[in-house]
Amino acid sequence: MEQNVQKIKKVAMELDNALEKKNFNEIKSLFSDDCEIEFLGIKLNGKDGVEKWLKFIFEYVESFKLEPIVIIVDGPIFVEEFYVDINFRDGSNYHTKWSEVLIYENYKVKSLRLYFDRLEIIQHAPIGYFNKKILGFIDKKTLKGLK
Repeated sequence: MEQNVQKIKKVAMELDNALEKKNFNEIKSLFSDDCEIEFLGIKLNGKDGVEKWLKFIFEYVESFKLEPIVIIVDGPIFVEEFYVDINFRDGSNYHTKWSEVLIYENYKVKSLRLYFDRLEIIQHAPIGYFNKKILGFIDKKTLKGLK
């Protein structure tokens, strides 16, 4: 079934808005029953996978604001680069850039692949002084020769 580009953009925005509101029921309703979410090198399947993904995110994050930078829609494929303003549970916050690829089927998310630098995020998350020092060391080592 051919899907309308504008409607795909609309349902993608509905997903962003539901995420910002932490409306788990609405978020889950925007995914197909047999969906797949891929991030941090793992795959989660179905509505149970959506629930696990949401619980994982909001265990660390109090809220966030999403701001699109680039959106490309090609058939059922929605690609977006966006800013994320994260408010962590300890009151700290961080501004970063992520990207995602969503594949829609009947205007429901069939596949979501989310891309971000987890080392960057964890360096700014409220995880403790010594953990941040270790991660800072790892970060410097991985960028050696580039800076």
